[in-house]
Amino acid sequence: MHALQHDYEQKNQQNNNVRPFGLRDKFGYLFGDFGNDFFFILAASYLMVFYTDIFHISAGAVGVLFMIARVWDAFADVLWGRFIDTRKTTKMGKFRPWIFRMSFPLVIMGVLMFVKIPGMSDGFYLAWAFVTYILWGTLYATVNIPYGSMASVMTSDPVERTSLSAWRSLGATMAGLIINVGGPLLLFVNNEPSESRFLMTAILFGILAIACYMACVALTTERITAPEREPQKGDFKKTVQGLGKNKPLLWILVASLVFMVTTLLIGSVNVYLFKDYFGNTTALSVLGFVQTAVVFVAMPMINPLVKRFGKKEVGSTGLALAAIAYLLLFFLPNVNETIFIILSGVGLFASYGLFNLIIWAFVTDVIDYHELLTGLREDGTVYSIYSFARKIGQAIAGGVSAFAIGAVGYDATKAAQSEATLDGMYSLATLVPGVLFAIAFVALVFFYPLTKQRTLKLAEDLSEKREENN
Repeated sequence: MHALQHDYEQKNQQNNNVRPFGLRDKFGYLFGDFGNDFFFILAASYLMVFYTDIFHISAGAVGVLFMIARVWDAFADVLWGRFIDTRKTTKMGKFRPWIFRMSFPLVIMGVLMFVKIPGMSDGFYLAWAFVTYILWGTLYATVNIPYGSMASVMTSDPVERTSLSAWRSLGATMAGLIINVGGPLLLFVNNEPSESRFLMTAILFGILAIACYMACVALTTERITAPEREPQKGDFKKTVQGLGKNKPLLWILVASLVFMVTTLLIGSVNVYLFKDYFGNTTALSVLGFVQTAVVFVAMPMINPLVKRFGKKEVGSTGLALAAIAYLLLFFLPNVNETIFIILSGVGLFASYGLFNLIIWAFVTDVIDYHELLTGLREDGTVYSIYSFARKIGQAIAGGVSAFAIGAVGYDATKAAQSEATLDGMYSLATLVPGVLFAIAFVALVFFYPLTKQRTLKLAEDLSEKREENN
């Protein structure tokens, strides 16, 4: 079975005279999400408070913006994925050239999101927020879709793909360490967001993001090249039918969407929770450090756990533990920031360490399953469908977060929030994530079909089918 899994890839390597998959590829792939998440995490965690407290846009208007932008991004992802699949493979590969070309305009637009031109009207700031945020999200697709699709052509081995997923998540975690630990210290002065500090931080992160994207392009190698074929009549119909029959895709979409909504909700609400409920934004840095530390703890455990138990089995366990941790936070009395950080750490270890570290390996399996169903290798299209669901999750999370903060009575003009508002914030940060993690667990454990044994069989069947077609 192991030989069958590697046959197709080895032939590609021999034909293209490329080096074998190794540590260099893992580091290169790490740098891709390291670069992505400098702005993604910064925007997910702090852009809402920038808009409400610096642009003085109402929480409801921010919610509308986030929902409109993410829904548009979801469709942009699919369009870009189809576009990428119609491009011919170059000497650099099919996906790496697009990361190189599009990273520069993406970073420039990321910086512009945090620019406040002084002396303008409230309407101007609202329009500026809409234009820059939507353009940034559109440009993000032009880099992230080829980056995510690239994993399926770097190696065909399921265990190596799991390691790529883990290294990608490690890159995101490293960006998270810088932003979640450094963010509260860099962006706030006396528990209040600073306009000038937001801009300087965005410029710094832009420079770091470009360096990371260039490292990703330089260090990674695309090895699996599907035979070039002219589009045939009926291909799109076959693609749509294959997507509809792809049960692993449908259920990993559900689990990932719920997970995305939950983690973004936590990130957005925690800023307000520590600023107003606990009155200690410095403690938010401690939580950011814990979030990073637990991923580093989980990192060496992932490959052995997946090799022994399987991706579905490890991921569902993580979601169950996360649900328990957040529900405990809600029901325990008199929780201070220390207890909150400790139990949140358990939830973060379970969700980010045991589920999110392997999420991208689920996606490569789903891409393979699509090829087995349809005979079409459409990495960009399938990945963009997955990204579509994530963007819908971001739209829901961004909108729900802003609406929920507004619904519990948050008012940026008040020096102190009411007791009812503070209690509402706490429920948003604990009870809601606990319930959502439980829903994601049910979707994965009861409906996602690719167990460890079925994933190994998939790799074997696909290798045999490729052999027959060559």
